[in-house]
Amino acid sequence: MFKTNLKIALRNLWKNKGFTLINVGGLAIGLSCCLMLLLYVNYEWSYDKQLKDIDRIYITKINLKINEKLITTNASPNKLAETSIQTVPGVEQAARVAMGTRDKLFSNKENKFKLNSLFVDPSLLKIFDYKYIYGDVNQALSDPNSILITASTAKRLFGNENPLGQPVKWDNRKFLKVAAVIEDLPKNQSFQFDALQSWALFEQENPEEKEGHWGAITCISFIKLKDPQNFAAADAAMRKLIANHDKDTDLEAFLFPYAKSHLYNDFENGKSVGGKIDQVKLFLFLAFCVLLIASINYMNLSTARSEKRAREVGIRKAMGSSRFNIMGQFILESLLLSFLALLLAFVLLELSLPYFNNLLDIQVQIDYYSYLFWTTLIALALFTGLLAGSYPAFYLSSFNPIKVLKGFKGNGANSLSIRKILVIVQFSLSVCMIICAIVIYTQIQFMKNKPLGFDSNNLTQLDLEGEWTKPEVLQRFKDELKKSGAIVSATEFANTFTENGTITGNIGWPGKAANDNSVIDYRSTGYDFTNTVGAKLIAGRDFSPKFVSDTATSVLLNETAVQTMGLKNPVGTQITWGDNPPLTIVGVVKDYYNESIGSKARPTMFYYNVAKSKVLLLHLNPALPLNESVGLINKLGNQMNPAFPMHLKFSSQGMENQLKSEQLLSVLSNIFGGFAIFISCLGLLGLALYMAEQRSKEISIRKVLGADLRNILFLLNKDFMKLVIISNMIAFPLAYIIAKNWLTKYDYKIEISIWPFFIAAIISLIISILTVSMQTFKVAKANAVDALKYE
Repeated sequence: MFKTNLKIALRNLWKNKGFTLINVGGLAIGLSCCLMLLLYVNYEWSYDKQLKDIDRIYITKINLKINEKLITTNASPNKLAETSIQTVPGVEQAARVAMGTRDKLFSNKENKFKLNSLFVDPSLLKIFDYKYIYGDVNQALSDPNSILITASTAKRLFGNENPLGQPVKWDNRKFLKVAAVIEDLPKNQSFQFDALQSWALFEQENPEEKEGHWGAITCISFIKLKDPQNFAAADAAMRKLIANHDKDTDLEAFLFPYAKSHLYNDFENGKSVGGKIDQVKLFLFLAFCVLLIASINYMNLSTARSEKRAREVGIRKAMGSSRFNIMGQFILESLLLSFLALLLAFVLLELSLPYFNNLLDIQVQIDYYSYLFWTTLIALALFTGLLAGSYPAFYLSSFNPIKVLKGFKGNGANSLSIRKILVIVQFSLSVCMIICAIVIYTQIQFMKNKPLGFDSNNLTQLDLEGEWTKPEVLQRFKDELKKSGAIVSATEFANTFTENGTITGNIGWPGKAANDNSVIDYRSTGYDFTNTVGAKLIAGRDFSPKFVSDTATSVLLNETAVQTMGLKNPVGTQITWGDNPPLTIVGVVKDYYNESIGSKARPTMFYYNVAKSKVLLLHLNPALPLNESVGLINKLGNQMNPAFPMHLKFSSQGMENQLKSEQLLSVLSNIFGGFAIFISCLGLLGLALYMAEQRSKEISIRKVLGADLRNILFLLNKDFMKLVIISNMIAFPLAYIIAKNWLTKYDYKIEISIWPFFIAAIISLIISILTVSMQTFKVAKANAVDALKYE
């Protein structure tokens, strides 16, 4: 029987090439979109999972108590790692990674590159199992002047030479010896670097780190347990660790599984509340929706051909075939189409995967040696075939042989209503995708166009290194740049302008409550700060060389800091900062948003300290073309600081990077939402085909009785318009709920207006009218004699 059904299925598919092509095409697009999304979901889900013993690796997080609310951070005291080995039960290894380190210059002869290098404890190499090309885990980083590099870094610095034991010049002032080379890190690994350096060297460069107290959170701490079953006891001990050593701090450390840190990175009041996992779930849901839409499309196209298959079913039943056998035939046809579509989907996937990786800057690959991949692939094809073929099999096999052989055409209104429900489901999902895509795009544009409070378009920066660390040379450089017309102003700044900086809870002000433990951000800067960044002073003045006190006892506050401190007349007020002399507020800066576009400004204090500033901010001259200003800066910089290649970073690019996650969501929503709409149109076309078959004689009679083309088109289209309107009514509340929940994570967000819903409704109506009219116009123009000549 299987062989017979297979032959019949193949003949039917070959006989109806157009039907087969549309069905295979629709299923192939649906499957390829689904596979692409599943590959991306698996890529995100597999972050850090390739590490050995990942179930025993934890990152230490810190809860900061700020006015009865807990704020969670990855930063921890640098004493915590070493102390945890001695006092926390079940700890096998502990390691620190320095925070706030910047890309440094590494050179070998003429090869000079800025590399992402991190200072770490050697024990980190026993927590993470890197694959060694040269060297070994026991020797790497044991010497303070040693360095571990990745394979691509070795290639850049040494070409094809063996780099082991070779010297590398660091920061153009110190030689380090290559102690190990490891394979390049996969992109779906959270802890990324080009090189690792010893923590001992970090302490040599930063002697204050040796004296760090328990309240100073300056590094990231990793913990590896001997057994994951020790977690409960280790976590309980870790939560008491800081309080046991410092009674005056409210900091609480806890262990968080490193395997979850990429996806569950959002915390509220000390508890994980999701994070990127929400986006992964959304894409998983999107994959299911696209596949469901493609399957519904197949159901509609299959049942639309019911009249042509009705006599076949009737004859087979009259000759003794059971309903089960007939159902088996239609399921077999569906599975054949599904596997054909899978082959085509595989081709589409391979062709589009490089573009997909390039678009998202990821490294998604198909593992052909994975049994899980092939199992998933076959299961997906079987699931799609069974899902898509289930309704046609039940529906077509239910025909009464006597009625269909007498000319009965299907099961009438009941089957039609089910098909209408399927079309409504398709279009509801598609309209929901359109609305959400519009809301996401609108929110991104809102954040892009929101006044930032500083001039991001004309602001650039370079690292203070080499000759720039000499005050007299740096001042001459700034003066020459102004003289050349390349810039209008310049100032030193703590660190990269568009990234987070440092915080403290050790600020005091008049009237501060005893239980007020507010945390204040602080940034070092130079003279002419507000003019350089384009920020606005709303009270007082900026730092100026005219006032000697500015170098030691003057500070600026932003608006939020003034509100946090409850100061009514801040200028002239004195505040305290630890053991430092009293500080006088000389100015108030209007809030600007440089570290997080969608979030509120944090309370921030600015103080003059060129020695602690790591970058030079340059306000480019807007009267000059950008390339001319950059050319002048590079030329002068290479002349005055030749050992360090010039590398300008633009603040506008830094702000763009902050929207990377939102832009990714927007791109994927647009792409796969568009495919969903296309597949839905095929489903609507299927229903139009069915309606045309069912009403061909009615249309012919109307034409004979004088109905014109316009009336017939309106008659055939109005039913579909009703379906689309119902779809919109279902999609609107669903899309509103999804969009509203997505927007809750932003402090500054759009109000959901009527326009996304209106636009989605218009798009869906236009698309459906065009799709249906393609078929109905052909039926309306057909010769009435052809449909009525047998009557």
